[in-house]
Amino acid sequence: MESLETENSLGSIRIADEVVEVIAGLAASDVEGVVGMSGGFVGDLAQMLGRNKNLSKGVKVEVGEHEVAVDLFIVVEYGVSIPEVAYKVQEAVKDAIESMTGLRVVEANVHVQGVNFKSVSESKEEDFRLK
Repeated sequence: MESLETENSLGSIRIADEVVEVIAGLAASDVEGVVGMSGGFVGDLAQMLGRNKNLSKGVKVEVGEHEVAVDLFIVVEYGVSIPEVAYKVQEAVKDAIESMTGLRVVEANVHVQGVNFKSVSESKEEDFRLK
């Protein structure tokens, strides 16, 4: 695990890469239209089995001295505009990382890994509740 370290008159400040990953993952998950993050087959299977509550799932960062590049792997909701959701994810992640860490985001690459469809039973239950 790498970390960002800066020095000042009081001492040093270290920000671990995993912290930046968690910030990015939470910011992306909060965007409307994003159903979840995709951690690949093994990560998704571990989470389904309840063995992994990784908040940085679906996020990869490369942290330099003063800048960071982020890759996000997301699953979107069926029916949304994928380019619009991806842009909102890029903006949310950039704003969150820059405001919380002081690092400059040079790249925020969004990889759409899937589309989540509502099941027929969920749709019927929702229609019933609306009536």
